[in-house]
This record gives sequence, structure tokens and C-alpha cells, in this order.
Amino acid sequence: MVMLQRLRGLLKPPAPPRMPQVPTGTRYYAIGDIHGRLDLYEAMIAGIEAEIAASPGLDHRIVLLGDLVDRGPDSAGVIARTQAWQQVRNVRVLIGNHEEMFLNAFRKPESLRHFLRHGGYETVLSFGFTPHEIGTLELGEIHALYCARIPQAVRDYVAAFETMIRAGDYVFVHAGIDPARPLAEQKRSDLLWIRSGFLDHEGALEKVVVHGHTIFDHVMDCGNRIGIDTGAFRSGVLTALVLEGDQRRILQARADEDGAIAMFHGDRPH
Repeated sequence: MVMLQRLRGLLKPPAPPRMPQVPTGTRYYAIGDIHGRLDLYEAMIAGIEAEIAASPGLDHRIVLLGDLVDRGPDSAGVIARTQAWQQVRNVRVLIGNHEEMFLNAFRKPESLRHFLRHGGYETVLSFGFTPHEIGTLELGEIHALYCARIPQAVRDYVAAFETMIRAGDYVFVHAGIDPARPLAEQKRSDLLWIRSGFLDHEGALEKVVVHGHTIFDHVMDCGNRIGIDTGAFRSGVLTALVLEGDQRRILQARADEDGAIAMFHGDRPH
């Protein structure tokens, strides 16, 4: 009998691997790079608020993965809308490389020149500049206006964005992590800028990394990382990854050619 039980134990199929989880009773919404697309962001907020209203017993937490600004038409509006949302919801914001360029541009005119060439042109327009001013004024004059027109309160708000947020078996960052370093020893530059060495890393990581920064046509679930930047500023698709227990699904705000926006509720990402 003992031998038979041992044989049954050997022949018994192994238990399925434990899936990554967020803390019990919580639901996380991780929103990818918004890049000034206030229209898509407003639709996403409305979609999330509708889900929250339908599940009042859960602890809902929202994480913005950075790059709220640049490239799209209303970075100033996205910042203001985030501040307003934080008054009623648990919304935490990660700093992206474009927020870093936005902040660096206050330091000197040459940093502003770099910013304007990499998406900042649209951002300064959203803060009250005109194309004529940018096209005719000297760089030093534009820099002086940049420092004068963007309130210190906005600068301080953006400077306080976080670099990493942990939730159970997941970690949220903007760009990725250095796989050779523990999470506690990550460099800020990697968290905001990394691609090579992270995107092609196939081994296990300390936690499943949810990130933006690198644009994909669809959500990239690679097991060790999940990339959710679907290029909202050019594709018209803003993506959120929804995590609850050991379940994953996607929520998207999609704009058609006429600018009409519809919400898409997807199953587990590929």
C-alpha cells in the first residue's frame, strides 16, 4: 500500500505554477505613456471610474507609468487632470524620461533646445506659447519665457513623481530595470531610460516589471515584464493594465480617424 501511494505520488501531475499576484482586496490600474493626449486620458478615467463604481468593495489603486507630457497636444491639461484625479482617488505617478527633460529644460537654454527637439515643442504650446514666439525669438528669450510661464508649483509637482512602485509580485517603473541589479540598487537613469539589456533579457526578474517607454503595437506580456506603451500620441490608443489577484486584463481608450473615442475591454494580454 505504501509503495502504491508513492507510485501515485510520482505519477501525479505537478501543481500549476503560482501566478504573480497583487495584494488581496486590491485592484491596480497601470496606465501607459499618455504623452499629452488629454482626450484619451479623459476617456480612460471615465472607464476606470465606471469600473470602480461597479466594485465598491475593492481597494482601487491607479499608477501612471510616466511620460504624461510631450508630443501630444495638451500636456498641461494632462498634468492638471492628474492633480484633480488625485483629490478623489489613490493615484500615484512615476517620472518618465520626458518629465526629466521637461525639468532639465529650466536649467539652461541648451537643455531647452534638446527638450524642444524631442517632444517639448507641443508641451510649451500647451503652457501658452505660440508657434510664432518659438519660431522668431532667440533661444535665450524662449528660455526666459519658459521659466516665467510655467508655474513653480507645476515644476515642484512633476519633480516629486516617483521612480518605482511595488505591489505584491509586481513592480511598476517607467522604462525598465537593470536585470543585473537588485531592485533596491537600481539607478535612476535606468528606471527612466533603459532599453538595451532589459527588453532582451529572457530570464526571471525579482518581480514582474510593468513598464512603458518603449512603444509596441499591442501589450507585450513576456512573462518577466509587461510593456504597455501603445504609442497613444500617434496611434490613438492609450492602454491600462488591470491587475486583481492573479488575474490580468487590459483596458484601452481608442480614437478613430474622426477623433471619436471608444473603450475596449480586453482579456489577458498576450
